Amino acid sequence: MKKYFSLIIFFFQIIPADASIKIDVINKLKKTENISFNFIQKINEKTEKGSCTILYPKKIFCEYFDKKGKILVSNGKSLVIKIKNTGAYYFYPLERTPLNLVLDKEFLISKIEQLDASQEDKNIIRFQIIENNQKINIFFDKKTKNLNGWEITDIYQNKNLTTISNILENQILNEKLFLLPKRTD
Repeated sequence: MKKYFSLIIFFFQIIPADASIKIDVINKLKKTENISFNFIQKINEKTEKGSCTILYPKKIFCEYFDKKGKILVSNGKSLVIKIKNTGAYYFYPLERTPLNLVLDKEFLISKIEQLDASQEDKNIIRFQIIENNQKINIFFDKKTKNLNGWEITDIYQNKNLTTISNILENQILNEKLFLLPKRTD
């Protein structure tokens, strides 16, 4: 009988901790209007670095720290990747990319409410979302509850892991940042 009682006590101690983390992550997301951060992005074996600003819902501007002058911009409806040095210009409907879901704060909140968190390591918690045959892992810092990154499969079926750092929240932003760049031929 003592064993069962100990097991029940142990079980009820675990549940509130997980529920508390989930509630804290949701509350943090609800309070977040925008975030700016540095990132490291690993696509297959290639690593890229840069800085991004996300304005919820669904807007993002990223500048890559490379010699090509690569930028990624979403105005909430479309996504453009432009490489200044080569003139390359890639245009996608945002809804056809996994970023559509990552950049949708309300979608993330609604999914996290239904999920259990799993611990990646002692500092990172993960929520795994499966939507439209896409698996998306969203990572949060266990201590601060800040978004810490995501893992998706991109439109070319490449595994894409993005980790973020140096996060600034709810900054004053110029909305022009999210205007799609013009194509230059």
